[in-house]
Amino acid sequence: MPIPDLVHQDSQTNETKPRRGAQSARITFTNNCPYTIWPGTLTANQKPQLATTGFELASKVSTSLDAQAPWKGRFWARTGCSTDASGRFSCATADCASGQVTCNGNGAIPPASLVEINIVENGGQDFYDVSLVDGFNLPVSVSTEGGSGECKTSSCPANVNAVCQAELQLKAADGSVIACKSACIAFN
Repeated sequence: MPIPDLVHQDSQTNETKPRRGAQSARITFTNNCPYTIWPGTLTANQKPQLATTGFELASKVSTSLDAQAPWKGRFWARTGCSTDASGRFSCATADCASGQVTCNGNGAIPPASLVEINIVENGGQDFYDVSLVDGFNLPVSVSTEGGSGECKTSSCPANVNAVCQAELQLKAADGSVIACKSACIAFN
């Protein structure tokens, strides 16, 4: 299963490798899946949200958002999304329940594969990771390009849905497994 990529890029220098104390960063989303996804964004600590909190991203397309340091938040990809006859938008996985393409401060409803990024200003250490704490809905990776340092890709490249235990499975109406719950979510 192809992996959507998220790339952290310094928008002042146009370098894509995180560096100490970046003043801002460009975060690029690339959909490597053979179908459309709808990324969602959530800023932590009640800071202002990014320019958009959700958008449609067709297969093999990229788009970028800028974040001013300090910034901390998470991203996820929603799948199986549609708008009903009343105009309400919803997704089969990782929906944010806003009723719109934008999430407007709402996080993903688990299960959702997450990318978390923390951009620190003035000499601090930026960091990023892939988290399955809220379960899994599709493979995802976050990487850096250019710049200096030895930042590595963080990813979950496997299709966990293909090996998800029955008690953790989230199934579509046709019976196919579309996401895998975390044990904490499934058993609480």
